[in-house]
Amino acid sequence: MCGIAGWVSYDADLTRRPDVVDAMTATMSCRGPDDEGTWVRQHVALGHRRLAIIDLPGGRQPMSVHTPNGDVAMVYSGEAYNFTELKEELTKLGHKWETDSDTEVVLHGYLQWGDEVVDHLNGMYAFAIWDERDDRLVMIRDRMGIKPFYYYPTRDGVLFGSEPKAILANPLAKKVVDLDGFRELAGFTKRPGWSLWKDMEEVQPGTIVSVTRDGIKTRTYWKLDAKKHTDDQETTVARVRELMTDIVNRQLVADVPRCVLLSGGLDSSAVTGLAAARLAEQGEQLRTFSVDFFGQEENFKPDEMRDTADSPFVRDVAQLVNSAHEDVMLNPGDLTDPEVRRAVLRARDIPAGLGDMDTSLYLLFKAIRGQSTVALSGESADEVFGGYRWFHDEKAVNADTFPWLAFRTSMMDERSSLYTPELVKKLDVESYVADQYSSAVSAVEHLDGESALEARMRTICNLHLTRFVRMLLDRKDRASMAVGLEVRVPFCDHRLVEYVYNTPWSLKTFDGREKSLLRHATKHVLPESVAQRVKSPYPSTQDPGYAAALQQQVKEVLADPGHPVFGLVDRAWAHRASEVDSATMDPAMRIGLDRVLDFYHWIEMYSPTLELS
Repeated sequence: MCGIAGWVSYDADLTRRPDVVDAMTATMSCRGPDDEGTWVRQHVALGHRRLAIIDLPGGRQPMSVHTPNGDVAMVYSGEAYNFTELKEELTKLGHKWETDSDTEVVLHGYLQWGDEVVDHLNGMYAFAIWDERDDRLVMIRDRMGIKPFYYYPTRDGVLFGSEPKAILANPLAKKVVDLDGFRELAGFTKRPGWSLWKDMEEVQPGTIVSVTRDGIKTRTYWKLDAKKHTDDQETTVARVRELMTDIVNRQLVADVPRCVLLSGGLDSSAVTGLAAARLAEQGEQLRTFSVDFFGQEENFKPDEMRDTADSPFVRDVAQLVNSAHEDVMLNPGDLTDPEVRRAVLRARDIPAGLGDMDTSLYLLFKAIRGQSTVALSGESADEVFGGYRWFHDEKAVNADTFPWLAFRTSMMDERSSLYTPELVKKLDVESYVADQYSSAVSAVEHLDGESALEARMRTICNLHLTRFVRMLLDRKDRASMAVGLEVRVPFCDHRLVEYVYNTPWSLKTFDGREKSLLRHATKHVLPESVAQRVKSPYPSTQDPGYAAALQQQVKEVLADPGHPVFGLVDRAWAHRASEVDSATMDPAMRIGLDRVLDFYHWIEMYSPTLELS
């Protein structure tokens, strides 16, 4: 896991601009606190920050290989979980090795197979290869979009980086946000390739972007294909169990301390149980971590999304698997600290507005990093197995829009109410969302003979795996890498995703509940309480002191009526929200206050040019 950056300029001599690539690379220091390096030639400059996970002394980057027709150099972020098998295969083909790192294996894989190296990889990765043999840059991103990757076309080449901040450190990149970028921020549809920043693009998951003197070309190497599922229920459950066991075993491989993020839900508990069993075979005890809030368990009140507090279920799992468990406890002061908010914004480069769910995640990762460098997560199981409540809500499923937007809760109400009326009119978010929905649905491949229900649920699953999950993966990567923690996501293994995606909805819900396949495939490592628990999302504080602290901070923002934030935020709404009773404030208003503060600090930190006319 690392941070990468680079610059290709076919009309310039970049050996005269090492300071620029150094500055781009320096922005990735949190992603790679262990080492740094650059590789500069006339038309290319590559930068790398390293978080050492495998082969600590030998995996330095940029890594290059000399060939008779020119050097081939690579900067790589991520992990190839099948690098051992690939190394054996490449060794038989005559390749020699200087390190024990997966980076060298991937580089030699490119030398052997060219762009088709992607067909041999199992993992999470974003990497760039400069091939001096034909003066070509190749940028490749993993199938599910676990690792972030952005690029910015220039007049004579391209800038790229793991995060926008690396690109924005180059004077050729302009910090401009226009209406199109802002529409997606408000619309919450995850438009493919979207970056908030004008002219900056995401390398889309499952794609190869190549840059030559002739321009930029993109090729898709992986997508969700519709295939007929022929296994019966018993065989399907057994296959899911087999896949999950293999995936967790692979993702536990590291030369640094590992742990699992444990929430007490089915997903993280399944990973915890499988990981604990594997480590027990090796004579090790698993470490687990959870986040919670002071007083939450004692004062918990069921709401629209959460029926139960997490803590009792966490204890049941930790006791069953005998993990060395630690609860990271937070209070409203921790969650509303402006410095923590700015750290989250700096990590994400966008004002995401998820409030305590972002800050608590960051603080959880920061606490874990003091003891572990790699963490396994239950992220993405809901998208793969159909776990969210809206998967099982008839109105949301049949709505003519994205189901996560159709599922009505008080948290989703009045999503645009905090913006100025003028901005709301210009954005026309409703039309934008409709266009994105139409585009997303038209891209879904179906099987002949599917029933109306099966076809609809295939569409719903596809929308989550190609849109919704990518928002959550980006959030988790940015928050974890901001503190130098590598978070692995077993449920994003493409073998599991492909297999479960093509199982009929009737099999995904064969016991009349959500995530039937996962529940039955992993029940041998779960306490009964968790096996029967209803889906509960990532925790959020219920302490009214949180809302009160937000109100006080928004009042301080209101004291500067000329601030640029009021070009986005309706000042009258902010004033009204800062005065209501914090103890009875509805969730949508609290989220709105968080977003106001995010916009304010983001403008202060980035000084963006807003082209919203």
